Amino acid sequence: MSLYTATYTDLYQLSMAQVYFKKDRHSQQAVFDYYFRKNPFNGGYTIFAGLENVLDSLKEFRFTEEDLDYLKTQNFDASFLEYLKDFRFRGSIFSVLEGDVVFPNQPILRVEASLIEAQLIETFLLNMLNFQSLIATKACRMRYIAKDRTLLDFGLRRAHGPGGYYASRAAFIGGFNGTSNVLAGKNFGLPISGTMAHSFIQSYGDELQAFRDFAEHRPKNCVLLVDTYNTLKSGVPNAITVAKEMEVRGQRLLAIRLDSGDLAYFAKQSRKLLDEAGLDYVQIAASNQLDEYVIKSLQEQQAPIDIYGVGTNLVIGKPDAALGGVYKLAFYDGKPRIKISENIAKITMPHAKQVYRLKNDKGEWVGSDAIGLTSEGSFEVMEHPFEVYKSMRLTGLQREALLQPVMEKGERSFATKTLQEIADYREKRFAQLPTEYKRFNNPHHYKVGISEQLKEERDRLIKLHKSL
Repeated sequence: MSLYTATYTDLYQLSMAQVYFKKDRHSQQAVFDYYFRKNPFNGGYTIFAGLENVLDSLKEFRFTEEDLDYLKTQNFDASFLEYLKDFRFRGSIFSVLEGDVVFPNQPILRVEASLIEAQLIETFLLNMLNFQSLIATKACRMRYIAKDRTLLDFGLRRAHGPGGYYASRAAFIGGFNGTSNVLAGKNFGLPISGTMAHSFIQSYGDELQAFRDFAEHRPKNCVLLVDTYNTLKSGVPNAITVAKEMEVRGQRLLAIRLDSGDLAYFAKQSRKLLDEAGLDYVQIAASNQLDEYVIKSLQEQQAPIDIYGVGTNLVIGKPDAALGGVYKLAFYDGKPRIKISENIAKITMPHAKQVYRLKNDKGEWVGSDAIGLTSEGSFEVMEHPFEVYKSMRLTGLQREALLQPVMEKGERSFATKTLQEIADYREKRFAQLPTEYKRFNNPHHYKVGISEQLKEERDRLIKLHKSL
């Protein structure tokens, strides 16, 4: 599903693009970096997601006749609009693979294209990558603490408009097993799952009859919501009655769902009632404002919950709500470019760069990534990007180049990955991240450093611009 034409952008992108065109600067080659400065949720890592959607959309990223008619009413120059008729993204993209674990202040994606092409895709690229990476990271945190329990995305009704569609995709990458979102299930090939609402039971008045009718017409994967009236005195006993009736028909009740109250207590009491009735195969699902901390508490209390249905806190990325990814110019018209700030952490890195994941002789991640110029060979010292006297020798360490060519001259340069392949890759890469970076409270700081040559170039440009 694509909702986008090239007008899915901010006005200032088009305003700048018109100036580039009118001043004949638009065709000069530029390099932009996409990165972020802080991990979400006070965590120790971020899961990169959204790349496949970006690549697929860029192939069709263009201005329609309707777009151009609208832009004409916004006082854009006629010759510029004529140029936009044939606009296509014909640049190249180098990227970390989707599903990988990434860290602040390292290029995750590099765009090499004409200045106007690189500029006009900025807003769409940030919109897609920032949101999906945020949600995939939130989902991964829940998967980590939920261990082998089933995780389901129930968040569409609380999502920010169409964002729920991509939230379901990103949640699957992060480790969720399925979604209630039917459209996302259809388009992305996700397993879909759902139960019933309290209103269904309320509409009957008789809880038992509501359960019976639902089980009759939805016998496969049947889940009964047991807390509409009284969880332990009516809900679970009525579910047990229906489960026994299903057994007579050669069917099995899949689960009961708890959606309110003390979930740990009700899960334990419900498990006891189900087991006493010989229904040890009936699972227990839980929902109601779950997040990684609530799931952690339930797990620590040994609540016998098999399925967690997570909604609001997942799809809005609570409490952060956004990943602060940025898109910065690093090279243009044959010259390195830099943005200077009073905040040293916001000073950008010039030139086209490569990122290397460092490993020991056993292939284990050592908790450090190094950034170097694409033009330089191997370097043996990694400098701290902001603190003068901190450095690290790289002698004896293996290096894995993270930025891979994924689009060349506007065409994909590597095979499309299925969502399952991306999720499997996320699981593999996350397993390689040492445990100290995964903890919720005070995670270990993952080091990201720069080569001596890159540091010298950055410092030279700082000195040059401050002397002007």
